[in-house]
Amino acid sequence: MKKAVFFDIDGTLWDNQMQMPNSAVSAVRQLRKNGIYAFICSGRSRAAIQAKELLSGIGFDGILASCGAHIEYQGELIYERLLTAEELEEIFHIADVYHVPIVVEGKNCLYADMEDFSDNVYICNLKKSLGEGFLPLAAEPGRHIANKVTGYFKQGDFEKMKSELTVHYDMIVHTPNVFELVPKGFSKASGIKRICEHLNIPHENTYAFGDGPNDLEMLSYVKYGIAMGNGAKAAKEAADFITKDIWDDGIMEGLKHFSLI
Repeated sequence: MKKAVFFDIDGTLWDNQMQMPNSAVSAVRQLRKNGIYAFICSGRSRAAIQAKELLSGIGFDGILASCGAHIEYQGELIYERLLTAEELEEIFHIADVYHVPIVVEGKNCLYADMEDFSDNVYICNLKKSLGEGFLPLAAEPGRHIANKVTGYFKQGDFEKMKSELTVHYDMIVHTPNVFELVPKGFSKASGIKRICEHLNIPHENTYAFGDGPNDLEMLSYVKYGIAMGNGAKAAKEAADFITKDIWDDGIMEGLKHFSLI
């Protein structure tokens, strides 16, 4: 019977230096040799998931990016929900009112004004890796192709801003300063449901590994949620099993615990 395992990236497959343990690579390879589907399931947009850094040699069956707003299976796009020009205009307006720098994220490109992120290591690394795929916000006014937006709140009334944005969008708050905006009703869980329906994978055969705030719905939705030992308290509380830290062979430990490898 078909089974599928869904993996978050940051804090799960690799650490904050984008380094992945060899044990995780070998574990995922063995999982697929055993005939079990392996999917990346990330809040990152597709443009921010670089194949040469993560996918080469591992062979994931597909990618659920942008919290389920972009789904690929075996290199083929099977679903995508793009933000409309009107939706983006509304987000731009509210971000401007509250002086919030934003990154607009899509399949092929990220858009941001680097003067707002000169001291942000994560954004600087993305700009370096994407090259021509990292563009200023003004590069394509009204024509951005994007699934989600990430905001970096600096000061002011966060709750008031949130109340305005969450009328039409779901907000995932990572820290007091960083949040993601996705279309209403989209999450890693909704992406998993969609790909499982596409491939006829029964819910009782679904597993997921995660560590952070945007993994909570995923960990609760699948039959067996697995939190990394280095994960946030909320992720651990949402999970059915807590595995070891990334660098203590957490991925391999979790897959072995459920007899998947």
